[in-house]
Amino acid sequence: MPSPAAYEDSPFQPSPDSPFTPPVQDEYHVPHAPGPFLYPSDHTLGLGPDVTVLQEQSNQRSLFQSSSELPRFFVPYRWWEDEATTVLWTFDIQEIRRVVRFGLFPDENLPRTVLQSRNASTVDDFLIALIEPQEIPFISNLSHVQKVEEILRRFKISRSPTIPWSWFPSQGVQQADPREIASKIDAESHLQFKGISFEEWVRYSLGYPAPSVDWFLLQHSAFFIHLSNYLSAYPDEVGKYSEVEKHLRNRSPFAHRVLVQCLLSYRTDDDHDMPLTFGPGFEFIAGPIQTIFQDHPPSLTSILKMLSVLAIRFRKTYVHTSEMDWNRRFETSVPFIDDLFASISAGDLARTLTSSDEEDFSRLSRQDIINEDALVKDLIAKWNALGTAVWECCTALPELTGYIQECVQKFANSCIALHEMRNYNSATAILNGLRNYKIASLRGACVNNAVGAIVLDPALPSEVLYLLNASENYAAYRQRMQEAPGIPFLLPHIREYKRRGAPALTELFQLQLRRRDRPSN
Repeated sequence: MPSPAAYEDSPFQPSPDSPFTPPVQDEYHVPHAPGPFLYPSDHTLGLGPDVTVLQEQSNQRSLFQSSSELPRFFVPYRWWEDEATTVLWTFDIQEIRRVVRFGLFPDENLPRTVLQSRNASTVDDFLIALIEPQEIPFISNLSHVQKVEEILRRFKISRSPTIPWSWFPSQGVQQADPREIASKIDAESHLQFKGISFEEWVRYSLGYPAPSVDWFLLQHSAFFIHLSNYLSAYPDEVGKYSEVEKHLRNRSPFAHRVLVQCLLSYRTDDDHDMPLTFGPGFEFIAGPIQTIFQDHPPSLTSILKMLSVLAIRFRKTYVHTSEMDWNRRFETSVPFIDDLFASISAGDLARTLTSSDEEDFSRLSRQDIINEDALVKDLIAKWNALGTAVWECCTALPELTGYIQECVQKFANSCIALHEMRNYNSATAILNGLRNYKIASLRGACVNNAVGAIVLDPALPSEVLYLLNASENYAAYRQRMQEAPGIPFLLPHIREYKRRGAPALTELFQLQLRRRDRPSN
């Protein structure tokens, strides 16, 4: 490692990294403790309310232990660590970026060691690929070591600043409602949860150190100290917090454990039904991540692409939400991504999607639409899920946007795409996902102040963009459907049925008969 002085003349300053501490547990086994928490050293069941639960000057054992919150995970061989080293010696800058980003190896200096061992021209090429053209003059005078540090700085995900627990119990009218108190405690626990990046969740799930997870648990231990001292000083508040406990049961399990633990000292016959939750608290996120490494083929590059997509889903599910659903298990199934990675061409992907749609729509009947049966709801849900998966994939792996676009448009002298297959269901879902991706990718450079317009990159195929024109209930799409019947984009037809009644369904199913009778491509 160069000294800090080595960077004094550099326009780039490497960020300091904390030293890596190997896991205490067995290298391949994350232990599972029988209970959810440890009791403080001077706190046992049965202590009366007149006994001080916690003295700030006394030494306390940890209320939570991070290893106890993980489900069991055992693999005979951590194949991904060897594969990570192999990828670091390749020339694919995006694959190397993902390996560094997730850091699934025991020595955090591994990327630095490998990159410093590579020849100067390779490191130059890597850095030039990562910077803007106007930055090139600033890197010419950097040493080899400095260039490596700048590459690593641009690869790594910045950690969120640590925020101490900031909700405190207090007397007063503003904290008189138990439901409101439970809501505020849950919001504070959610705020602490937001400080843990998805990359760190992956590392933690596989047994590597995760400082942000440790911080999350430490802050809930701090909450325990605050609340214990408060109830010790104001024992008449115990009744109110017994009510808070009931409202907190389906909220943050960690905050709920703290409250239960505090109330155990004041236990009465009235709260004998107070639940004691056992089991790993992070199973809902760690379990699904562990399953990926256990069930998927041992290909680190493929799994890291999948994890990059899931990182977008994680933030949408647990971070960018006003209220956390602590009972919602992280969904790692992305059928579109599996089909995308397995396809050998855009046409192959189009055929896979169309085959699945053919099977789904073959079961659709008039009565299903009239009654709004489960099949109709399922088809609409799958349409939305496909669009969301496209948005997630393009956001995480923008280099695949062109491939996905190719799947939906007609391209010359090549295999048949969704548009030519007349698969309007998947075509419109993918177009919707592409459109959402481009809107989410807006930057200041997209605004043309001279004409007062926002200019989007041409990620949407112009020859099929008309399918998403929603005017007059997608009149352009419905006209195209009349001329070239295909697998329908169901939503406009449902709306048309609600507006016109049975004749709209008659038209739809006549078009389906024409579609099935046409010669196959």
